[in-house]
Amino acid sequence: MRTRWLIPTVYIIFLMLPIYWLLNMSFKTTNEILGGLTLWPQTFTLENYITIFSDPTWYMGYVNSLIYVSLNTVISVAVALPAAYAFSRYRFLGDKHVFFWLLTNRMAPAAVFALPFFQLYSAVGLFDTHLAVALAHTLFNIPLAVWILEGFMSGVPKELDETAYIDGHSFWSFFIRIFMPTIAAGIGVAMFFCFMFSWVELLLAKTLTSVEAKPIAATMTRTASTSGYELGLLAAAGVLTIVPGAFVIYFVRNYIAKGFALGRV
Repeated sequence: MRTRWLIPTVYIIFLMLPIYWLLNMSFKTTNEILGGLTLWPQTFTLENYITIFSDPTWYMGYVNSLIYVSLNTVISVAVALPAAYAFSRYRFLGDKHVFFWLLTNRMAPAAVFALPFFQLYSAVGLFDTHLAVALAHTLFNIPLAVWILEGFMSGVPKELDETAYIDGHSFWSFFIRIFMPTIAAGIGVAMFFCFMFSWVELLLAKTLTSVEAKPIAATMTRTASTSGYELGLLAAAGVLTIVPGAFVIYFVRNYIAKGFALGRV
């Protein structure tokens, strides 16, 4: 009976090993990292984290990332909610084709849109702003959010809508006060995936920013100095990039569990 825990234990260790190794490297100097393989820091140092929290070039990268990721998540879900409701409740000419067309945008690689977005935002004065990256990411996140939310909304009986109208609710009163709490699990799942895509996406975020809105992912690609790459500093930055995602997962964990069970995920 004890052997049945062997495979899950090995699997968990295998999954956690990269995270542990990243954490281990973050407390080392670059010379120690390059000097050889060690399971824990031989010379423990917090210098890498001190540099990140004291250097505006580093900590503003996290601030910029959080700003445009939050903007993107709010915009994507706000636009996707009424769109998904229309697809789930109404039938109109070409509805299935439009729904499929939305998903084709999600299938395209970000590199396809990098140059058009760069030229467009430079022309209208949005280059190097948080809004530029947030709007660019909506091209991918809105279709995904619509697809997820439509699955949840289709699982809610239409009789709920009719009952609310009979009780005297206006559409927006019904939608905000009754319908949205009913599909709260779907909204949580959609927000989770929108946040994660925008947080880890690098190409558009790097192309559409330079200084004022440069995200941490772009900052991490510029860690070379006269002595070479600062591997310990890069590892510390990598550890800190995991923290926001871990917080998001913690706060929406119940919704995600329901979403995987009920929705189109």
